This record gives sequence, C-alpha cells and structure tokens, in this order.
Amino acid sequence: MKRNIHPCGIRGFKWEWVFALFLFAWMCMNLVQSVCTEVLSDEAYYYMYGEHLSWGYFDHPPAVGVMTYVSSLLFGGNLGVRFATVILQLGAIVVIWKILSERSPDRGKVVLFFLLTASFVMFQAYGWVTTPDVPLLFFAALFLYGYKRFLESDSLANVLLLAVSMAGMTYSKYHAALIVGLVLLSNLRLLARWKIWAAGLLALLLLVPHFYWQAANDFPSFQYHLSDRSRSFRWIYLLEYLPNQLLVFNPFTFGAAVYVLTKYRPADAFERGLYFLAAGLVIFFWGTAFRGHVEPHWTVVASIPMLVLLYRRSLKDERLMRYVRKWIAPSLLLLLVARVLLTTDGLLPASLSFSGKEKVSRRIERIAGDLPVVFTGSFQASSNYHFHTKKEAFTLSSATGRRTQYDLLEKELGRQGQPVFVCQDNSSKSERYEVDGGVVYGYFVDRLQTVNREEITYTLDRTDALPGDTLWIPFTLRNPTAHAIDLRHPELPVSCRAVYAIGRKKEACMVDCEWVEPLAVIPAQGSVSGQVRTIVPALDAGRYQFALTLVNPICAARNSAYVPFEILRK
Repeated sequence: MKRNIHPCGIRGFKWEWVFALFLFAWMCMNLVQSVCTEVLSDEAYYYMYGEHLSWGYFDHPPAVGVMTYVSSLLFGGNLGVRFATVILQLGAIVVIWKILSERSPDRGKVVLFFLLTASFVMFQAYGWVTTPDVPLLFFAALFLYGYKRFLESDSLANVLLLAVSMAGMTYSKYHAALIVGLVLLSNLRLLARWKIWAAGLLALLLLVPHFYWQAANDFPSFQYHLSDRSRSFRWIYLLEYLPNQLLVFNPFTFGAAVYVLTKYRPADAFERGLYFLAAGLVIFFWGTAFRGHVEPHWTVVASIPMLVLLYRRSLKDERLMRYVRKWIAPSLLLLLVARVLLTTDGLLPASLSFSGKEKVSRRIERIAGDLPVVFTGSFQASSNYHFHTKKEAFTLSSATGRRTQYDLLEKELGRQGQPVFVCQDNSSKSERYEVDGGVVYGYFVDRLQTVNREEITYTLDRTDALPGDTLWIPFTLRNPTAHAIDLRHPELPVSCRAVYAIGRKKEACMVDCEWVEPLAVIPAQGSVSGQVRTIVPALDAGRYQFALTLVNPICAARNSAYVPFEILRK
C-alpha cells in the first residue's frame, strides 16, 4: 500500500516545512475569507458581547465575547470580529496533529492530514466565522490531547492540562459537559483515580466566576437552553437531522467515518473515547430532536475524533485510502467554489444572510441619523445596525419572543424620555421611507417610554375556563426602574392584555384587560396593586400558556411568568 502522498512541488521539503506551508496557506485563506465575506448577524451580536465584557452572557458563556474583544483591539471591520477565530483554529489544527503522535511523520502524511481536515465542512467554516463553537473546538482538541497524555502519565502537568481544557470548553459552550461525560463513560475506571477528581475540582474552581454570574442573574442561560428552546414534537425535526449532519461533515467524509466506526474496534482506551465522542454526539443530539429543532453545527466537535480515526485507519486500509483519493479529495473543489461564492455580493440567496445586511443598515441610518434605533424581536437587526454604523441600537423583546443579551443590558433605560427612531414594519404608527433603492419602515418618537423591565405578579383562581367566561385577576405591578410609567403617555400609552400562547409562545392570542380601578401612573421604583378583568377568547379547546403583559405601540412586553391554562370545549 502506498502510505505516502507526494503532491507535485513539495518533494524537496522536510515534512515540518510542508506542515508549516499548509498551515500558513490555511491561515491566509481564512484571513482573505474573513475580510471579503460580510459578517453574519450572530457575529455582529457577539461583537456587541465584546463591547460589554462579562463573565457570562444570556445565550452563551463568555469566551466568544473575549474573542471579539481581542479581535477589535487589533483590527477594525470584519477582522475586528474574526481575527481571534483564525488564530484559534490554527491552534486547534496543531493540537490535533499532536494528538496523532506520529512517530515517523513524512510529507505524504501531512498532506493526508490537511486533506481530511479541510474536508469537514463546518470545521473549515469555523476557521473564519466567529461563534462559540470556535473556542469549543480548540479546547476540545486540547482536552483530548490532555486525556491522551493523562492515560500515559497522570503527572501534575497533565492534570493541569485536563483542568484548564475542561474549564475552557465550559467557558466556550455548555456542550462541554456532554464531551467530558462521553469520554468518562468510555472509561469508567477513570472514576477510581483521584487525580481525575482533582482535575475536575480544579476546573470547577476556574469556573466559579461564571457560576457566580449565572446565580446573580437568575441563571438566564440555563433557563433559555433547558426550557425556553423546547418545542412541541414535530416529525420534521427528526427527519431533517441526518441530512443536516451530512452537510455539516461533508457526505463523503461522514460516510467514511461511519465505515470506520462500524468496521473497526477501538485499539485502546483513548480510541474508545474517540468512538464514544464521535458516535455519542451525533446520537445524543438526534435524541434532542424530540424537543425541538437541532442546529446542525451542534455536533461539530465530533469532527475531531472522526478526523483522528479517519487519518489512522486510512494509513492502514488501502480500500479506505482509495476512497479518500477518489471521493473526499475531489469534494474539496466544491468547498473551494462555495467559499469563493461566499465572498461575492448577490450570487447567493439573500436567505443565507451572507450579504446585504450592511446595505439595510445604511438605509436605516439615512433615516434615523444620529438617533438611537429601537428594534423589536430581532436581536440580529439591532446587532447588524450597530456593527455596520457604530451607532446606538437595541432590541426590545416581546411577550411572545425570546429574550436576549439586550434584556440583561437594559440599554433602553438610558434613553427614557429622549427621542429615538423605532424601526418597525408591523405598527400602525410606521411610515414608509424609500431610500437608496430600498424601503425602511418606522417612526420617530420624541419621548421614549418602554415597559419591558416592569414585573407583574398575579393569581389565577382557576386553571381552566370556557370561551366567554370572565376572569378576575388580582395583580401587583412593580416598577424597578428610575422612571415613572405614564399609562396615558401622549405617544406611547400603555395598556394591559392577557396572553394565550401555544408551544414556544410564538403563536399567541392577546386579549384586552380592563383595570378594575383606574390606573394612570406606575411610580418609579414603586409598585401598585389591583385587579384586572378579561374575557376568555373564543379559541380552540386545548392547553395554553397564560400570562399578563403591558403593551405600548412598540411591543407587548414580557412582564410576567407563563402558567398553564386550559380552554374547555363548550
């Protein structure tokens, strides 16, 4: 079997020089891609993270915010978001190569390694797209390297390497618990070794600042990921999973990985951990499809054990090596074409969001001028606007939408009573502005008043009712802000409504509530109590989620907890 691949032009170089050449070319390609491809909406959101450094964020742990902060210190524009991503992936590649521990490396093995690495679609993308998965990949590679070394020697240095890598994974993404759990499950004897417990304890100590932040903010990330993201079961979530995984890993590479996992047995404890990790991540997240849509990239860490196993087996299995040459290697041309297309403006569908966002932001800027811009529902729109214009923008979450980092920052409180531009196309107050070949919808407000930080506690004396029944609901309305709420505000008056939501609360019916006793003002840092009256709407019989919300022309705010409520059949 030919175990060495010697592409034209590298025969005279030592393998170290070939490795350095490929690594340099990889870096240059990702730098060019970073500069030439428009920043994604989520990346603009993480850029805002970096402007407000914290030990945690609503959606994710803090690593991605640190990345954009460091990048912005060194560069502006797109590299101000992506530079740290480029560097971290280079580190991940070097660590994965060290995991392989080649005793007799040569040029052909280096070429094979980079060929297989480049074939993983999402791994390649995370060399220039900034997401929490980027540091997760780096620290996961470091964790596997530390685990391999620990199996060889449980020295203090290897214990520290395990601890730092586990903490780094957790600071990147909460998938860390699953990664560590699968490796431990593959080798339960580790639990009898006190140094493993020492590594875990040290990792927990390193994570204390993040846990403290979570506790101080009522665990917003855990609530969001464990509860708010849940949806009712739909068959499409199960059926779309495997096709999405084929796209994430590359169909040809994924097929080869399945071949290896099913044909060969693990050679040792370390390989058994790789098997558990590769198969376990894919199977686990397929199982989570029962509670909602699974984002395809959630399994991207499985590319590391797949890469290591494919590399090792390809050097020993002539049939697999022929497959790599015949199918995986040519697929890189398709990936290269895709990357070139991503740098173009207008050739790809707008739904992919790789272009056009800056144009939209500039149009809004032409209308809003220097005024802060208020968006509703979409954290992407406000993040894009701020990133491309460097002007103030924030999102107000609605009663039927998800909360975001903007809810923790509470930026709107600093603009109460001041003029703003509300960018909104679903309000009766909105006007249509034609600018630069596009259309902007919104309206100007002279004195902003929002009700998103007010809290309503209420008591339902019944958990079911017939359509047309009257509910009398005692409530207490607390205003923790330094601004009084004028319910009869000339521009943004406030009313109360009852919400009957289905599923993830995106589909909801809102019904007016009447203050039993007239209410005009909610004092600053004060509270009022009373009772509201509302009529149960003529909805289909079934189970709903009920809440009370304060509504002004901008949006219906999420002011109270949702409780189960059943509408009975007449």
